[in-house]
Amino acid sequence: MRKIKWGVLGTAGIAKGCTIPGMQQAENCELYAIAGRDMAKAQAFKDEFGFAVAYDSYEALLEDKEVEAIYIPLPNTLHHEWTIKALQHKKHVLCEKPIAENAGQAKEMYEAADANGVILMEAFAYQHSPYIAALKAEVDSGIIGDVRYMDSAFLTSDYDLSNIRMRKDTLGGCTYDLGVYCTSLIQRILDEEPKDIKAVASFSPEGVDVLTSVIMEYADGKKATFNCGMLLATNQDKRIDRFEIHGTKGCIKSNIFEFNLEGNLGYTVETFDGRKEVKTVETPQNYRLEVEQLGRCITDGEAKGVSTDFSMMNARTIDRILTSIHY
Repeated sequence: MRKIKWGVLGTAGIAKGCTIPGMQQAENCELYAIAGRDMAKAQAFKDEFGFAVAYDSYEALLEDKEVEAIYIPLPNTLHHEWTIKALQHKKHVLCEKPIAENAGQAKEMYEAADANGVILMEAFAYQHSPYIAALKAEVDSGIIGDVRYMDSAFLTSDYDLSNIRMRKDTLGGCTYDLGVYCTSLIQRILDEEPKDIKAVASFSPEGVDVLTSVIMEYADGKKATFNCGMLLATNQDKRIDRFEIHGTKGCIKSNIFEFNLEGNLGYTVETFDGRKEVKTVETPQNYRLEVEQLGRCITDGEAKGVSTDFSMMNARTIDRILTSIHY
């Protein structure tokens, strides 16, 4: 199995706590280069995780011809700029969600990937989970009939103002940080773009949305709702993750579930004829799965697990929600 030489553009918390540990597990990944604005921090990452080289600038990493693929965990405001720069250096890119500030920027990024003959994929790690695949298979099997309503929620603690999630200048707020999970889960299950969207939000004094509620209506009359928020106990890493899918013959509800959780996850299927079954799915580390999947796209021509069309549809939906809440 050929290993892809990866570079990580930045020393963000998501990289340290989630993605780089997943990269260490990935069978087709070589942790080759790390770059940071602070050389001491980049060197610390190199020493901790076993990168071959460390750089004190993003530009220097991009110039390294050994690097084949780049992971970008930078703040949302920097995704567009640095993804396009990496693509122009003929690097494949895995860019953290949300892929861009808006759908227009996302379109430019995918066009740059095509123009340079490389792959760009949005880093929705949980979308690679066998748990999500199992949910989709249940719905597609018709066991709960035609879907009439889906609901989801993702709420977390809030944070102090040093956290980029709480600042508007870094495109913080719960819709960008958490709502994208709900919209992408609903989109994965329903597989279509909403016809109408209505949303309301509560804002912090700094102007970021800390609680957003959304109604999505579809062409055939079905509806989906979700709530996202950053308002639980401050800096306590508390969270609420859930979903329900209701159809004409029954429903599916989350049991043991968190976005990006690994281990034995569960959901319950109940049908109107009285059947009830609790099912479990063994789920590996999601960030490992996305890195391995993009690696196979590069070496074997496998189709992206998070497609361009999927990400563009999700970006358009987020744009409409943000417009609705006047963000």
